[in-house]
Formats: sequence, C-alpha cells, structure tokens
Amino acid sequence: MSVAQLIQDAWHKQAKWLIVFRPLSWLYRGGFLLNKKMYATGLKKSYTAPVPVMVIGNITVGGSGKTPLLIHLVNYLQSLGLSVGVISRGYGGKGPFPAYVDLNAEAEQVGDEPALIVQSTGVPMAVGANRQKSIELLLSKHPLDLIICDDGLQHLALNRQLEWIVLDNNRGLGNEKILPEGYLREPKSRLNTGTVIEHASHAISPLNMHLEASEPYLLNSTTEQVFNPHQAFYAVVGIGFPQRFYTTLENMGIHQFQCHEFPDHYEYELADLQFEDNYPIITTEKDAVKILPLLKQHPNIQREIWVVPVDAVLSADCYRTLHQQLSQLGITLPEGSIL
Repeated sequence: MSVAQLIQDAWHKQAKWLIVFRPLSWLYRGGFLLNKKMYATGLKKSYTAPVPVMVIGNITVGGSGKTPLLIHLVNYLQSLGLSVGVISRGYGGKGPFPAYVDLNAEAEQVGDEPALIVQSTGVPMAVGANRQKSIELLLSKHPLDLIICDDGLQHLALNRQLEWIVLDNNRGLGNEKILPEGYLREPKSRLNTGTVIEHASHAISPLNMHLEASEPYLLNSTTEQVFNPHQAFYAVVGIGFPQRFYTTLENMGIHQFQCHEFPDHYEYELADLQFEDNYPIITTEKDAVKILPLLKQHPNIQREIWVVPVDAVLSADCYRTLHQQLSQLGITLPEGSIL
C-alpha cells in the first residue's frame, strides 16, 4: 500500500494517529485563509467572464460524484437548447495548456475526467490551470450562454455566479479536519455559502442525487456479448473513492471480484492489466479512457475488460433550483422542462 493510500484509508477510518498532521493542517488553513483575504481585499485579482459561470465542486479530497453530476447537467441543458461550455484544470494531463478538448483528445494530454466529459456529452471544453485562458479559448470558438467549471471551488482567481457543492454522505466529512489531518479542503462552514447537493441513496435534503449503474459494456470487443454478473472479476480502479465502485458492483449482483486499487488519475501500464488467469477485468468509465489507449497499442490483449457506466439521478428540487438560479442570471429555460 502506497503512502497516499495509507493516509486515505486512515481518513476513512478517522484514525487517531492523524493528529500528528495537525501542525501541517494549521499551516494549510493559515495559507488558505491568507490567500482568501488577499482576493477579498483586492491584493489579488479575480477574473470575471463575460458569460455566467457555474462551479461544480466539493470541499473534500477524493471522489464525490461531481463528474457524473456535471455530465448529467450538461446533457440536460443541451437538450433544452442552451449553449454550454466546460472548463477544468485538466489534472493528470500533460498539456500543453490551455488545451481544447475534442472527441479525439487523449486522456494523457488533457486528463481523464475532461476526456470522459467530452466523450459523454460532446460539449465544448478547454482545460488548463489558468481558467481565464481556458474561457477565452472557449469563447474564441463558440458563442456560449453558460460556462460550467469542473471542480475549481477553491480557485478564487475565477469569479462565479453559481456554486453547487456536492456532499457525498457515503463518506461524510470524516473527522471534519482540514488537510492533511482530515480530507477537507475547506472548513465545514463553506457549505453555508453555496448550493449543497446531497449525494446519498437515502437522502435527507430535498436537493439530492444518487448514481445509477447501467448495463456494463465491453471495452475491447466489436461483437456484442452478454454480461455475466456471476463470474469472477478483477476490479481495477484508479478513482478518488473506490469503495463506491465496489458497492455499485455488489448492488448489481456482482460479488466475486478481487480489488486492485490505484491512485486517482492513475496512468495505467500494460502490466496493470495482466494477471495469471483469464478472469475479466471490470472498471469505471473514468478508468476506461486511460485504459483504451493501451488497448490500441496492444491489440492482442485477449482479456475481457468490462466498463460500468453510471448516471446521476437528480431530485425534482435540483431542477427547480437550477431553473430559478439561471433565471436570476437572465438565462430562461423552456417552460415545462423540469423533469
């Protein structure tokens, strides 16, 4: 187990030994608050885009479900005729940045999540650490009504008109400590400043979502095959919160799987897909965009690799809130379009 995985496991278990990181957490918090004050006082300048910006993010490290939520919102808004663009940091991508992401973009260059977002929606997208340059690149190519920023909740250099904060109740807030003693990027009080979307199977808040898995598909076959959930699998994942994927598999009736975890945004190598027997691999769509280039480089790989797609399912109140918020920004959606 790597050091990063050891710490993540300790976060999930709220291990008491994490207190050794408290001085670093104080330092992190102090630096964050200083940076925030510098933007508030104008010592650092924030960029305001010529079109409204909506940020979808979280206050925790690791997966919260924000990418499936973003994909769902993009598809929904596009279906209503809205011209939407997306920007992202492009974490894990090698650039050069800013980079325009199209259907031919490789995850190695632009990042796995941007590649997945564009493949799932066809949305105009640009990535790079400088969000202003990404927005300018997008607007030079497309007239847009709204720009959605993937993550970036803590990126104070970009002004935004809307913030949706995804709170995964499967993980909660852990010990509610700031990095690295806990997995909070910001204090819990940050939840009071945005629209919080509760990610939970049995939600309490009217603003909630959950993920539903669809029928798995083969990544490396051109022929249609029937998926058998009762066979044994290697569950190969490199995501922020792999336990959610394992729970998804169990809910699908898949109980025989051996876990092989890698760090979030992991760059797969051929050896990661090789095992002593011929059991198939099962993985996420986010991982699939990183694995597919390997399959193209090594077309002789015979092992089946199944991919589990997931869709975000939103409560009716989420759509009503979205319509109200966009209307306040001068963006009117068709009447009767709330699901």
